[in-house]
Amino acid sequence: MNNSTLSRRSFIASVLAASAAPAIVPARALGLDGTAAPSERITMGFIGQGGQGSGHLFGGSWTYVAGGYLGRKEVQVLGVCDLWPQKRNTARERVNNHYAQLAGTGTYKSCEAYLDFRELIARPDIDAVLMALPFHLHAPMAIMAMKNGKDVYSEKPICITVEEGRILAETQKRYRRVYQAGTQQRSEAEYGGKFRRAIELVRNGYIGQLKEIYAFSPGGGFSANMQDVTAPGTPIPEGFDWDLYVGPGPWQPYTGGNANCGLFSYGDPNWGPHHFDAVQWAIEKEHPGPAELDYAEDHAVLRYENGVVIHCCNHPTEKVGGVGGACYIGTEGYVAADRENIVANPKEILNVQLKPTDERPYNSPIHAGNFLECIRTRKQTICNAETARHSMNLCLLAGIASQLKRKMAWDPVKEVFPDDEQANRLLSYARRSGWEV
Repeated sequence: MNNSTLSRRSFIASVLAASAAPAIVPARALGLDGTAAPSERITMGFIGQGGQGSGHLFGGSWTYVAGGYLGRKEVQVLGVCDLWPQKRNTARERVNNHYAQLAGTGTYKSCEAYLDFRELIARPDIDAVLMALPFHLHAPMAIMAMKNGKDVYSEKPICITVEEGRILAETQKRYRRVYQAGTQQRSEAEYGGKFRRAIELVRNGYIGQLKEIYAFSPGGGFSANMQDVTAPGTPIPEGFDWDLYVGPGPWQPYTGGNANCGLFSYGDPNWGPHHFDAVQWAIEKEHPGPAELDYAEDHAVLRYENGVVIHCCNHPTEKVGGVGGACYIGTEGYVAADRENIVANPKEILNVQLKPTDERPYNSPIHAGNFLECIRTRKQTICNAETARHSMNLCLLAGIASQLKRKMAWDPVKEVFPDDEQANRLLSYARRSGWEV
């Protein structure tokens, strides 16, 4: 994307006006066919071409534009990356065939396929990358990409340790990059505004003073999941880079079955971030994090200085909240929301009309569109790295409490467990050489 005041469209137009000879310029080159002129398009690379990554690129239930990012006229896809050769090559062919059809030519080769993501993010002509990866690779790749001048859309989990999340947010701030976490519930129109409505009711006191939240998730995080490193393993498929797949994690041999997204994780670090983001969204204005972790009966409990308690489990009777949502309980009633429903008790709470003075959260109809808009304006996205890491912290802290199963004090400002060496060891892990962040 070229932000020069002299756009390519005006340049071509001036050349045509000055030329005496007749010339035919494709409408697409001028942006006259409804597309953006080449100089005004956002160039993107897509890292990870599994179900989530290919859904973003080619169209999925969460993209809201036919054809995904590839279907957006203001986007030019220049690179795709995956460790599996069939996935990356198929994606490249689909992208090039799409552009060939638009150009009206038999062949079109503008998109390259990469095995190593580092080659893709090194390209100076790519503005932004979208990554949908094994969980342990999200934060390291996003940090490297931002250091290479790329804006980043990262699927969840954005990190698998508290330390990674902090470094991620610091990197975004230092390099002044645009960052969007894949917590689409904050903005997606498909969910009918259910989450936003719940947050507005909670934040503006329409359920009274907030007392409890049920997160419908146990949390989770990093686990070494060590195997016998001396075992022979299984032959690595041709064209697949297992060493790159392991990345920063502790080395283990390839078995076939261990090439999965949750290779170095436990609990619920993939779906859990949606639940804990719904929790954090309600309280983020006032509370950076809990002051105490505990384990009660069979689930983690997070307690705040003001008395708010987060139960990292299902509500005992209310079912709404189980599909990516939460249940918020106040002194005058409760509201629960997820992707399918929103309910309240008493029911009249849902009929409340907000007053002009009431707080209204950041408004973003479509998550993918919000990312592109912020690339152009350089404003913060609805779920930037700092916002996203605080939501992820709740998921990770719940996971730690579920592992240690005891009460622990937590300093939400310094992000440490005071005088608790055992718990502090779970805030980070030693990465393999060459993967330091």
